[in-house]
Amino acid sequence: MTENLHEGHRKRLKERFKNEGAKAFDDHQLLELLLFYCIPRRDTNEIAHRIIKEFGSLSMLFSSRPEDIVEKTNITENAAIFLAIQSEVVRRANSGKWNKRETKISSSNDAGEYAVSLLAYENYENFYVISLDSQKRLINSNLVSEGSVDEAFIYPRIVVECALRNKASSIILAHNHPGGKLKPSFQDLESTAKITKALNMIDIEVLDHIIVADNKYFSFADNGLIKNCIK
Repeated sequence: MTENLHEGHRKRLKERFKNEGAKAFDDHQLLELLLFYCIPRRDTNEIAHRIIKEFGSLSMLFSSRPEDIVEKTNITENAAIFLAIQSEVVRRANSGKWNKRETKISSSNDAGEYAVSLLAYENYENFYVISLDSQKRLINSNLVSEGSVDEAFIYPRIVVECALRNKASSIILAHNHPGGKLKPSFQDLESTAKITKALNMIDIEVLDHIIVADNKYFSFADNGLIKNCIK
């Protein structure tokens, strides 16, 4: 009897997804729908609520290691791997939208979306230099520093060398905050100022610095911080 109730609930949730789409679902309902495919014949509604309560959000869940998910939720290893792989699937789907030969990054919105495709849900702090030609077309995006869960140290010299190697007319800086906070730190402001001044000396413009947290971004240019770095 209980199994029939679960099957009826699963069928109704799937039908709702087909009719209304994912945007109509709360986080725990989306997670429950995912769990249908790795946890058969159990009440995944209760499990989904418990997992969200434990991790706080889908983004924190999907950026976790499978072994941590198993330890905190007591679900199977197969289910934990299925959940942990979601962030990489999303990141690759996003990056697939950008064709290097055709991509033009002419606004902070373009820069933010491109940076999200590189850095969304990363567990460790990474720093990219995105090189553009004189028409703001993408030349290359280079990972120039990999750090810990809360810091990726970057020398201005490395950024300058990268920009020169790519023959860039301008660049965009991008790094992520794995903790989910978009606000730039004092170190972010200081390093951006040093890099901007170093590149100005060789006539390469820093157009923006994008901070990514989960799948959201903060633009230095939109918030007037790039202009402050030039002063």
